Amino acid sequence: MARLQKRYREEAIPKMKEKFGIKNSMAVPRLEKIVVSMGVGKAIADMKILETAMSDLAAITGQKPAMTRAKKAISNFKLKEGAPIGCKVTLRRARMFEFMDRLISIGIPRIRDFNGVSLKSFDGQGNYTLGILEQAIFPEVDTGRIQNAQGMDITFVFNKGPKEHTMEVLRILGMPFSKR
Repeated sequence: MARLQKRYREEAIPKMKEKFGIKNSMAVPRLEKIVVSMGVGKAIADMKILETAMSDLAAITGQKPAMTRAKKAISNFKLKEGAPIGCKVTLRRARMFEFMDRLISIGIPRIRDFNGVSLKSFDGQGNYTLGILEQAIFPEVDTGRIQNAQGMDITFVFNKGPKEHTMEVLRILGMPFSKR
């Protein structure tokens, strides 16, 4: 069992039940999946940029990414319908907790001038999205061969619960929220 998964079961569920008066442990918000996506707009001109982004994402997550394609043609950006423009990975179960553990304990502390992640990135269903400016914060990526700094969006998808409940679950699991 992953370290963070064990922490969720042994620490987060009892604390959430106590703090919010939840009687059933199945009513505590549960992390269902983590979606990591990279939008590679430069891939329109050079396909090799997308291939390196996909290999970096595979190294970071431990899972082969799926290529995303443009849904509409946009002439101002020279974008054709169906052209490859990014990649994404959906992590579940053990891989999800392992990735989250590496993100919180290794990746986020390596961000330059870091003051905590924003509290304003929750959506209406209690899901949290985190934007990272470059993939170099992960130790799996060889920083010597990076030609283009590539950002990514990481979305933590919960099964249910208001924003306050999911925020508390993330805080118990170690997400460093900003004080502001």
